[in-house]
Amino acid sequence: MASLQYMSGFGNEHVSEDPRCPGALPEGQNNPQVCPYGLYAEQLSGSAFTCPRPTNKRSWLYRILPSVCHKPFKPLEEGHLTHNWDEVEPDPNQLRWKPFEIPKAPQNKLDFVRGLHTLCGAGEPRGRNGIAVHIFVCNTSMLNRCLCNSDGDFLIVPQQGKLLITTEFGKMLVEPNEICVIQQGMRFSVEVFGETRGYILEVYGAHFELPDLGPIGANGLANPRDFLVPVAWYEDRQVPGGYTVISKYQGKLFAAQQDFSPFNVVAWHGNYTPYKYRLEKFMVINSVAFDHADPSIFTVLTAKSTRPGVALADFVIFPPRWGVANNTFRPPYYHRNCMSEFMGLIKGHYEAKEEGFQPGGASLHSMMTPHGPDADCFEKASKAKLEPERVAEGTMAFMFESSLSLAITKWGLQTSNRLDKNYYKCWEPLKSHFNPKCK
Repeated sequence: MASLQYMSGFGNEHVSEDPRCPGALPEGQNNPQVCPYGLYAEQLSGSAFTCPRPTNKRSWLYRILPSVCHKPFKPLEEGHLTHNWDEVEPDPNQLRWKPFEIPKAPQNKLDFVRGLHTLCGAGEPRGRNGIAVHIFVCNTSMLNRCLCNSDGDFLIVPQQGKLLITTEFGKMLVEPNEICVIQQGMRFSVEVFGETRGYILEVYGAHFELPDLGPIGANGLANPRDFLVPVAWYEDRQVPGGYTVISKYQGKLFAAQQDFSPFNVVAWHGNYTPYKYRLEKFMVINSVAFDHADPSIFTVLTAKSTRPGVALADFVIFPPRWGVANNTFRPPYYHRNCMSEFMGLIKGHYEAKEEGFQPGGASLHSMMTPHGPDADCFEKASKAKLEPERVAEGTMAFMFESSLSLAITKWGLQTSNRLDKNYYKCWEPLKSHFNPKCK
């Protein structure tokens, strides 16, 4: 794993070939009559052919056998993966989950696919508009199995345990405090090294982009150079017992058999790739005068909706930083939002709720549901001596924010048995400080 190599740049036109086959990329064209080394040329399109150049996404793969060589797909048991948003009645309450449990391997072996659990979401993949939030818990690697998401993009946030992800483009090692994006249609397999847990933001109908910087200028937030793309790697491996290709299609799982590894891409070029990013590389912007700035200044990636300035989903982080605002209540303010806010914690203690919100757990503050610091945080921050201080040291919290009103699944509300039914009590000690005679 230490020898894994990457190419740098977000959305770049990359070229890569496995060094075992120099010259595998055709020169001057995409699909020659005969490809070098007897390979097949296959295009993977992530956008319509006629999209404007800035949003046109495609890559050419040169592979030992094309991906069309498989038996027919047949339905596969989905487990707790769903896009049925009507399983239970809507719940507008503030919701918080304790850390999601990872089954022990001897009793219940779960690989990445079997360990997918849908927590909430909205919209649906057939209409190409919507999102889903999944939790993954697994304790064993995918063996002769790969997943292809035909519905949308996966933004994967590991919280516990490393993921060695093999894709058609090459391999990526993704650790806690890193993220990766596997875009629509890309086949991948996940190897783990023990009990593993994390979060997934799935978007239908849009791809993740870097947010515009506006008056910030040319530099800041997540810099394009820090996004890493794998280099070509292939295996020419026959699987007599059958290799299973799993397709997530219209919210359901299907499986097809083939007798060879799908990771047989010897070379590729294009701008439609998987990629990863280390969160500690984020260049933080913050208030240096007064007031608590809106959390949009911490946006790493955004998936745009059809409405200008409104995100289908944003991926936002709350990294270690300096707090220096004068005459200001420095923690997050009390808030009601026309967006839905799902939060997770990779490590440490979230500043607004140091108790109860734990790594591997989550919270959801739905559209227009009031939320904000708990009583203990409010009292401490209201009386604190305002000096320059480090905020969130040793912590990494994040937010999936969406313009959609998210529905909770039955697994999220009931089956997981991780819902903290006492969450609302953290605000009960808040008391009135109002005194009409004292300004």
